Amino acid sequence: MRHTDIQKRFESFLKERELKLTNPRRLIFERAFATHEHFSAEELYAALKDEPGEKVSRASVYRTLALLLEGGFLEALDTGGSELKYEHVLGHEHHDHMLCLDCGRIEEFHDERIEALQEENCKKRGFELVSHDLRLRGYCKACAKKRAKSASVD
Repeated sequence: MRHTDIQKRFESFLKERELKLTNPRRLIFERAFATHEHFSAEELYAALKDEPGEKVSRASVYRTLALLLEGGFLEALDTGGSELKYEHVLGHEHHDHMLCLDCGRIEEFHDERIEALQEENCKKRGFELVSHDLRLRGYCKACAKKRAKSASVD
């Protein structure tokens, strides 16, 4: 999906709620869709704070993220830390996540076998699947290596 199409959808979404695409909302939207990384509200706020031009309040960031979530433009990822991480989902293929419990690294992956098993299990149970997400929590390669080295020293 093209960026301009996503922006038009966001404008329509706001209009349905009798809200306007204010400059702060536009800046937040643009910044959120400019990255292909997972980001927290505070990281987004810090990035916007450092940009020249009109300043965006922390409250505007949180309120606009809530709108983007509600409209299905973003998804929130609970990594088990103190903040949710966000990613834009329109125009991206479905994927799942591996979350490192030590360093917080988020790795995306897609496996057709897992998808097929989920669909098969839903079909068996007569469950109508609307959406799903899979989050694997553990240790990335680097952190697992550090943990193994630390355990062998003890």
